Amino acid sequence: MRAAYLLAVGASCLALAGCGSSGGPTDAQVGPNPTLPAQNQYLMPPMHIATPTAWNGDVPTVPADLKATAFATGFKNVRSVYVLPNGDVLAIEPKAPQEPIGRPKDIIVGWVQSMGHSKVKGEDKIELLRDADGDGKPELRTTFLEHLHAPFGVVLVGNDLYVANTDGIVRYAYQPGAAQITDKGTLLTELPGGPIDHHWTKSLTASPDGTKLYVGIGSNSNITENGMEAEKDRARIWEVDRTTGAHRDYATGLRNPNGLTFNPETGQLWAVINERDELGPDLVPDYMTSVKPGAFYGWPWSYWGQHEDPRVMPKRPDMVAKAIPADYSLGSHVAPLGMAFASARGLTPAYTNGAFVGEHGSWDRGHFNGYRIAWIPFSGGRPSGKAQDFVTGFLDANGRARGRPVGIALDKTGALLIADDLSNTIWRVSPK
Repeated sequence: MRAAYLLAVGASCLALAGCGSSGGPTDAQVGPNPTLPAQNQYLMPPMHIATPTAWNGDVPTVPADLKATAFATGFKNVRSVYVLPNGDVLAIEPKAPQEPIGRPKDIIVGWVQSMGHSKVKGEDKIELLRDADGDGKPELRTTFLEHLHAPFGVVLVGNDLYVANTDGIVRYAYQPGAAQITDKGTLLTELPGGPIDHHWTKSLTASPDGTKLYVGIGSNSNITENGMEAEKDRARIWEVDRTTGAHRDYATGLRNPNGLTFNPETGQLWAVINERDELGPDLVPDYMTSVKPGAFYGWPWSYWGQHEDPRVMPKRPDMVAKAIPADYSLGSHVAPLGMAFASARGLTPAYTNGAFVGEHGSWDRGHFNGYRIAWIPFSGGRPSGKAQDFVTGFLDANGRARGRPVGIALDKTGALLIADDLSNTIWRVSPK
């Protein structure tokens, strides 16, 4: 009986994966005033997966005056990167927690999504890579920290290294130049984790003065299908006191905030947000935004300000009325997971004032969206133009996925590092 059931589920998956609604042109959804079409609800979301394939000696495509090289390969589910002051690169390799299955629909969606991911399992550790001579190739590669629990965000303040596991922020004593940390660390504060833990990645950054930490906590569902109680302390950014571990809500209504980083020009916190699914191929746009203290961004009751989501019960017109729109739409279902502001050095003059965004790529629209590093120019601390392709080639000419970008960072020279969790490569983009 179970075998027959699994065969039926598998057949349904394959049929559904090929019947996705394509969606319209994406340009109209990129910028501060995105086109928002009519809602289209589904019993089962249309799914279109980019089949994984190898790079086969190719590298990502970058602007003509830049080059892309493999900084290092052979990781175990590399999802984010962090650069220490001495130039050492930390590669974070989490093992994603297993989410319990609540509905038959979850089996189908999870199975289809898994076809677009690497089969390599994470090891809940952080590797250190040291490129002492600056040639773009590390001479030293070693295990820096291990025995973690789905780590994602990392930030160093003074000699305190903070790691955001899925269920807590842990502080470690760091000595400059150390290639390994062996102590068990100290728990600073617990974070909402299991048993569901739908959005398990916890992005982390520190305030410019180093007194506060900011951590992104994603929702426990697409749109509250696991119940409102499961969303307690979810879909928000916490501000955490670095000394005591006490926390407060900094901003709420953010379905899955990632890429937390401060704009060096203005000192303002920014993030990229994965919005909800199953309202159509062109709803709802993912976005990049400055994060305003005390602001409510709509999830789950509304999106892009006060556009109500009819699926959420009970209705809360009071919450819809409070919701504010984001600053800049990236397009629907691009799945942004990383963000970094440009440096005045390291790349060419065209890429010194703006933000890079890592777009992991869509799974629920017929025409793929994302699968790139986007460049958004800034002026006066605000986005000032259309998002542009900066690093592409993650999809080959046949629409197969050679890579999927996640976290990004600038190395000590200003070159851009990209964690690719499909090919398990860290790419490096630098001047020719």
